[in-house]
Amino acid sequence: MGIYMKFTESLKSNRDFKNVYSKKKSYANKYLVMYALENGLDKNRLGISVSKKVGNCVVRHRVTRVRRECYRLHEELYHSGFDIVIVARVSAKDAGYKEIESALLHVSKFHRNMVVHSG
Repeated sequence: MGIYMKFTESLKSNRDFKNVYSKKKSYANKYLVMYALENGLDKNRLGISVSKKVGNCVVRHRVTRVRRECYRLHEELYHSGFDIVIVARVSAKDAGYKEIESALLHVSKFHRNMVVHSG
């Protein structure tokens, strides 16, 4: 048994990803872009996208695992009720855990501020 996120499910369908992208509410930095869209649920749904430009499948899976773990460790920072898509930038393939964690915390601040100001 693995360790699961308490408040978050996976975002899986292509339609759900496209729906989040269409909202065009994004926050970015050197290593990632985060899209967020209210989903009307009492939980978040997380999707992680890593392009083939980032590297081969071993590299892409490592980048995905690191992002998912960073999110899991800090998921209480995110307001509930959102579909969140994290897109890895090409620069992320050489980044270590601390750089990715810092980048995710950076964009999470934008997410929290957006929720506070839009409500």
